[in-house]
Amino acid sequence: MTRALFLRSTVSLFAFALAAGPLSGEEKDTPRPKPVPPVAAAELEAAIDRGVGFLVERQNPDGSWGSARNTKGLNIYAPVPGAHNAFRCAVTAMAINGLIATGAIGENPAALKAVERGETWLFANLPRVRRAEGAAIYNVWTHIYAIQALAAMHGRAGLDEPRREQIRDLITDQIGMLERYESVDGGWGYYDFRFQTKKPSSSSISFVNAAGLVAFHDARRIGVAIPEKLAQRALAAIQRQRKNDNTYAYGEYLAMRPMYPINRAGGSLGRSQACNIALLYWGDETITQKVLDTWLDRLIARNLWLDIGRKRPVPHESWFAVAGYFYYFGHYYAARCIGEVEDVPRANEHRDQLATIVMGHQEKDGSWWDFPFYDYHQQYGTAFALMTLEKCRKPAPTPARKP
Repeated sequence: MTRALFLRSTVSLFAFALAAGPLSGEEKDTPRPKPVPPVAAAELEAAIDRGVGFLVERQNPDGSWGSARNTKGLNIYAPVPGAHNAFRCAVTAMAINGLIATGAIGENPAALKAVERGETWLFANLPRVRRAEGAAIYNVWTHIYAIQALAAMHGRAGLDEPRREQIRDLITDQIGMLERYESVDGGWGYYDFRFQTKKPSSSSISFVNAAGLVAFHDARRIGVAIPEKLAQRALAAIQRQRKNDNTYAYGEYLAMRPMYPINRAGGSLGRSQACNIALLYWGDETITQKVLDTWLDRLIARNLWLDIGRKRPVPHESWFAVAGYFYYFGHYYAARCIGEVEDVPRANEHRDQLATIVMGHQEKDGSWWDFPFYDYHQQYGTAFALMTLEKCRKPAPTPARKP
């Protein structure tokens, strides 16, 4: 090792040690968001209804959502046909999940029909999704969001036990695919720019691991067995990328550069929520109520850092290297964090703040989007927004006990 390389390595390790002190989830001056007026339930439901209407209207004739038809001067690297098979299946799964989560299928016959058609398409096409080529492993997103959608399907009213068993079997198959495409580092990456090996040599990516563990949590709740070692390796990979204030490195390849812009608090706003909730679901006791509350405050108070990147066509071109597609991803997992806040008044404050932000970005056609992405962006953005707003509904007050 040369002297210069030794010095660079030493400085990097020293910087990481400073950044990775006792885990607290706090900072000296935690930003506090400004209060917002309570969101009226009727306004929330109206926004949800418009989003549901958009997804129903934009469903493809074959029952799927999204396509490769729209392009721009700068397109995401997407080798055909495998990348688009993965994108389309993932977006279809998300749309189904969004329609089921809102409860629309119980009241809106068109939404129910859309879900049934989407399920038929997904069942036929999901087993065919694979890695597009050595470097492109977008299929991990498909397997993750398919697991979540299938878990949501499992709870649908009116399904008989054979259909539910079929759903559980398909979830197990998708878990098997995540085992197959697991990174050598544990967890998952969606690119393999190292050696493109059969067992991906891709860097483990913190927020992909988090999304996978959340999907595993949803599957576990309906009785599907999750391979313990697979989950624990993903968990360990997130923890290795975690800093003392619960910011998370973008990926393991950046873990030794803790102050690189995307690894700082402003760059982690779209990841910390997902990583925090994943660790909480899988038993990490350092994710306390204080951590959840602090990071929800940070997301709301510093939302502009994410918003500046929203709708920009070039990935990572914004401040803190934020990419547009962080936006609704981050808000969805924040909504899941709110569901774990035990202080009901605080949870409701966060619900109002999050709903105010998301509702404020709804397009005239009822959709939401954060990054121009072929013809998938409005569909996945709307699905994320619906799943977020559904969790912003305030629970009914608990009746007071009679003396």
